[in-house]
Amino acid sequence: MLKACERMALVAAAFAVAVTVGSAQDWNQWRGPSRTGVAIAFKPPASWPDRPTRVWEVPVGTGHASPVVADGQTYVFSRVGAQEALTSYELSTGKQLWRRSYDAPYQVNPAAAAHGEGPKSTPALDRGRIYTFGIGGMLSAWRAKDGQLLWRRDFRKEFSRTSPDYGVAMSPLVLNDAVIVHAGGPGNGALMALDAAKGSVRWAWTGDGPAYASPVVARFSGVPQVITQSQRHIVSVDVSNGRLLWQIPFTTDFDQNVVTPVVVDDLLIYSGNQRPLTAVRVVQQGGKWSTSAVWQNEALPNYMSTPVVVGDTLYGLTQRSRGQFFAADVRSGKTLWTTRGREADNAALVTWGDLLIATTTEGELVVVRAGRKAFDVIRRYTVAESPVWAHPVPAGSGVLIKDEETLAYYTF
Repeated sequence: MLKACERMALVAAAFAVAVTVGSAQDWNQWRGPSRTGVAIAFKPPASWPDRPTRVWEVPVGTGHASPVVADGQTYVFSRVGAQEALTSYELSTGKQLWRRSYDAPYQVNPAAAAHGEGPKSTPALDRGRIYTFGIGGMLSAWRAKDGQLLWRRDFRKEFSRTSPDYGVAMSPLVLNDAVIVHAGGPGNGALMALDAAKGSVRWAWTGDGPAYASPVVARFSGVPQVITQSQRHIVSVDVSNGRLLWQIPFTTDFDQNVVTPVVVDDLLIYSGNQRPLTAVRVVQQGGKWSTSAVWQNEALPNYMSTPVVVGDTLYGLTQRSRGQFFAADVRSGKTLWTTRGREADNAALVTWGDLLIATTTEGELVVVRAGRKAFDVIRRYTVAESPVWAHPVPAGSGVLIKDEETLAYYTF
């Protein structure tokens, strides 16, 4: 039998081919090349030191967007003053290579004032282009080599509102030669595929407004589909034409549907603010789609943190007890363990083999050995004095950390 790390690497590699074109060393989009939080080419140390080495640190601007990496460069999407900026840095040195920006006035909803003016959406890199989605709904395509603007979509002409109540947070998905975004605002939006080279609309599903989750691509009953949390549903559409395949009614308080759906074989796992961690089986029979409940775990609601899978185990952060790391069995949903609590408001998790690497809003980088019996911490590092909302990005033998205003590269 394949070891867990080998299985996850094979799954991630297959998924990456289906979703985007990128080398194994790239971390080119939300949650990495497979959009599952799985790192393929990370080089962890033989033993983890007492302290990591900070190779460089640079001020980059505010926002929660995670950095992305390709071809020896890292790119950060952030707010600099009254503008949104895309900046490229040399990965080995932190040297700024170029910066492109545009005016981006934005009024923060008072309920989200602590989260700032964004941006929250992680860019997507694919075949020499990088796509950004601003907090106010401005979608841009840039040339990755030098930042030249290739095309832009300003959705103000298409929707009465161009972002959800707390701003755009969904991260673009590149699928073959199309860019998938959920544009618009409450009650009036479109999950759409845009031509990656030109920005023209290929298809659009207008059945619900956008939420804050990011879409994934899955294949159920042999049919590839785009799946996301919309404002009031878990929704799936055909990747070729945007036709609705199935949907599950799903709402949370204040329409805060945030968690990226997790796919394991024929199971779809999802959760939300004060809503149970839930798995459904998705099947097509006689040309009709159905979703049947497999399990629910009311003790493990996931608010903003998306879980990761290693083997047959789901790892994540539940909002219970002011933040508990947990492990649950993928097939039954049974809780295997939880930590004591008060870990963080949010944690961003990635995996490599049997390692879990998480950054938290407490400014910690936590390295954990994945296991079904206990939360086996290898090291806890303090890597920021401000909250870290962005995902840690494995790059070579190090990790990129984006905190409130800076980007740093640590090695071990």
